[in-house]
Amino acid sequence: MPEPFDWDILHRPSAMAMVRGQLGFSWMVLSGRLAELTDEQYFWQPGGGALTVVRRHHTGRFRSLGSGEWVAQWPDEPDHRGPRTIAWLIAHLTEQFFERWEWTFGERRQGRADITLHGNARDAVAWLTHWVDAWQESIAALDEEQVTTVGLSQATELDAAEPFGHVVLRLNRELIHHGSEIMTLQDLYAAAA
Repeated sequence: MPEPFDWDILHRPSAMAMVRGQLGFSWMVLSGRLAELTDEQYFWQPGGGALTVVRRHHTGRFRSLGSGEWVAQWPDEPDHRGPRTIAWLIAHLTEQFFERWEWTFGERRQGRADITLHGNARDAVAWLTHWVDAWQESIAALDEEQVTTVGLSQATELDAAEPFGHVVLRLNRELIHHGSEIMTLQDLYAAAA
């Protein structure tokens, strides 16, 4: 069950409150849909050759992302246009929130390649929830001045060169973008069934 949304944040007149409100509301909507996710939906392929999460020895022509038995197939081209499964989209969101948290609030040792991925919907959603919650709690503890701090996150060269508020907004966009893809795939799966 997702945490209730803090509606009071919508009445706080600060940049960070607006950013946190956007993230919190977007996550509330997506996590509500993920609560009903089945393994069949998780792995459903909307088209042939969809990027997905597989056992390490089944990556095919793709690189692998992840440190355990289950890995995400990762394309070489940065804007791969092929179809993706919900499993892949959850893995991508998980590695984004994990890496940003680790290189902003954590020990700054592990990267996206170190993420643990899962071969079932329940554990994958729980792991994504863990990292989104950790991110939300950590950014909630920041004061307004830290939002403009350049280099607060060191996850990527881009993160290190921009005010932290831009990093948070970029993660919000990732959640909104891929969350809408996940919900569309759930709808298409239901229509196909």
